[in-house]
Amino acid sequence: MTQILLIFLSALLFSILGTPLARKLALQTGVVDAPNARKVHTNPVPLLGGAAIYGAFVLALVAFGDRFYIRELVAILLGATLVSLFGLVDDRWGLHAYLKLAGQVLAGVILILGGAQVRLFDSVAMNWAVTLVWVVGITNALNLLDNMDGLSAGTTTVAAAFFLLLAAMSGQALVGAMAAALVGACIGFLRYNLNPATIFMGDTGSLFLGFLLASIAIKLRFPENVPWVTWLVPVCVLGLPILDTSLVFFSRLRRGKNPMTTPGKDHVSHRLAALGLTKREAVLVCYLIGGACGMVAVFVSQAEALDGYVAAGLLAGAIVAAIAWFEWRCPAGVPR
Repeated sequence: MTQILLIFLSALLFSILGTPLARKLALQTGVVDAPNARKVHTNPVPLLGGAAIYGAFVLALVAFGDRFYIRELVAILLGATLVSLFGLVDDRWGLHAYLKLAGQVLAGVILILGGAQVRLFDSVAMNWAVTLVWVVGITNALNLLDNMDGLSAGTTTVAAAFFLLLAAMSGQALVGAMAAALVGACIGFLRYNLNPATIFMGDTGSLFLGFLLASIAIKLRFPENVPWVTWLVPVCVLGLPILDTSLVFFSRLRRGKNPMTTPGKDHVSHRLAALGLTKREAVLVCYLIGGACGMVAVFVSQAEALDGYVAAGLLAGAIVAAIAWFEWRCPAGVPR
């Protein structure tokens, strides 16, 4: 517990101190997010906040993590670094969506070769395919979720806090160390990223956070329960990013748009704001949704198999109902 606390506090400190430096560097190098019709901010905002999160996470684990953890982390950090570099290129010069997707697939392969993969089926090919779909899906979900001040970092904080709790309950030191570092790094960054934000994380940060959450989810285990429950738990924890991405994909496909390349104010946060909430209130509601999903995950992890399936099924039904309600009440971000 002392080690986990040290990792959390050091990541928090590194992030608080490093984010202003990243902001200054972004301004000097011109890595800024200019306003346009599909964005909610009206003035240019420095990017590179993701670099501060990345540095805080890595430094905290290197400084206070067990050397055994570091060896296991090599594949995860290599993959996370790769997607972050692709994000950095996109933040500075722009990068086609399919090139970023290729980088995420490559990072997923690195993760698999490092021994972190889904193991649900007897077929190696099936396990690889599910792992890649999960990694690419969650990585992009956090990237898509980064559409309002404090939303992606706060959602990651909530999800990582539940991963930390679940790891503590099941005695999983590696998952606990990564989750603690992630919580600390994101909270430190939120000091500057809450509305009105003075810095954004950019794709450098959102892709990094998504890849890490996907990797932590794969490493989480509940050996005393049935295998399917092990994989239902992280799906529940990440219910909000899954809801947001599913809503955006369904809505854009329904309207005949390409969900990968079509921008728009059709996310959960945008629709909540369109229905009358302030931007800060919309983000806080999203935090509450993430917290509710996390509580379902904790229940599923401790429940009998049948009860866990029922709880996860009810959450899935709630997500489908939410998508239908948003599409009826506020299609494409415009209230009826």
